Amino acid sequence: MTPDLATDNRPFAIRTYAPAALREALRRMYLIRRFEEGAEDSYMRGLIHGTMHLSIGQEASAMATCIELTDADKITSTHRGHGHCIAKGADVGRMFAEFFGKETGYCHGRGGSMHIADVRTGNLGANGIVGGGLPIAVGAALTAKRLGRPDVTVCFFGDGANNEGAFHESLNMASIWKLPVIFVCENNQYAMSTSIRHSTAAARISDRAAAYAMPGVTVDGNDFSAVAEAVHHAIARARAGEGPSLVENLTYRWRGHSKSDRNRYRTKEEIEDWMTRDPIARFRAVLVAHGVLDDAAADAVAAEALAEMQAGIAFAKAGPAPDPSEVTRYVHAEAQG
Repeated sequence: MTPDLATDNRPFAIRTYAPAALREALRRMYLIRRFEEGAEDSYMRGLIHGTMHLSIGQEASAMATCIELTDADKITSTHRGHGHCIAKGADVGRMFAEFFGKETGYCHGRGGSMHIADVRTGNLGANGIVGGGLPIAVGAALTAKRLGRPDVTVCFFGDGANNEGAFHESLNMASIWKLPVIFVCENNQYAMSTSIRHSTAAARISDRAAAYAMPGVTVDGNDFSAVAEAVHHAIARARAGEGPSLVENLTYRWRGHSKSDRNRYRTKEEIEDWMTRDPIARFRAVLVAHGVLDDAAADAVAAEALAEMQAGIAFAKAGPAPDPSEVTRYVHAEAQG
């Protein structure tokens, strides 16, 4: 017997998505966590150079936002974008290869951590420029509208980007043209070391949506179901031709801004408090409580993610380095025969 949706008080995700989809969402959340732990370990071993920006603790925001997206739908990402890539279907072997500077990476070893793109799955790319993905997302949404396609674009950005001019320009243009774009702010409380309390006058970033005549909502970004429900309504609005929405996910990064961050601007107690709100543990508990999985099946999902991460590192290590004589290849678009 199908439950009456008007009286069904189960979490949105449980009553909306099939068990197989929920299991896959949990697997990808574990995979995001294991990927970033593997990347961090590889960096410490000297296998990865430069720096990286980890999203450990923010997995629900990425996966719940992407659960309804198809390959035709687009995303733009940020410098903290590994989770977005995996949530949208990226291959972790090719991601690790990119980190390791190998020819088999998504950008042939030329982009590194902050510039992974996978057009095949609709990932238009991460961006080292704060707020850089906002106008790109507006352009992608405009393209879909002009071509009469039902595609939507999701634009991930952080709390620091909401004070960039590109944020205001992009929301304004998207609203004027009623573009099918969902602006998803991952408010992890800090723009590098600057607290949101010291940088933004509005009580909530979602309050800024009102200035651009679009809906704005703030949700617990560590609650998979809350994020999924907010984005679900925003996607439906966009596909119906009603224009953009702004969703603010309140979350927290367990690690520093980057690998050089010593965390001197926040307390150990604050970090530990947020770690008790682990989005993976919370989502797993919901799935077990509602009979989607039992603990043994959930453990198997976690083991799958770990094995996939380990296989990805092995793939990256075995890959060839780029040929130095081709250093300028892929820098510019190449003429098609």
